[in-house]
Amino acid sequence: MNKYELAVVISANVDDEKKNEAVDKCKALIERFGGTVTNVDDWGKKKLAYEIKNQTEAFYYFIQFDAEATVPAELESRVRIVENVIRYLCVKNEQA
Repeated sequence: MNKYELAVVISANVDDEKKNEAVDKCKALIERFGGTVTNVDDWGKKKLAYEIKNQTEAFYYFIQFDAEATVPAELESRVRIVENVIRYLCVKNEQA
């Protein structure tokens, strides 16, 4: 099992319910492919480095998880279509 981190940027134009729903969908996808979520960091609303879809702010979440090497590719193909997620990035955590 490898350690990974999924960074998810969620639109600032949604309410708490929709925001939590998007994060829960990401966590469910990780578990669906055999991964185990170890930690979820909520960084709150931050200013974007550049405008994305006419937005200057967004909510940042970092989801750490353990999974096999095939999971990140499957995960990225599914997170791409999760509603209200405007950017995402999955990286292998070499430090852990």
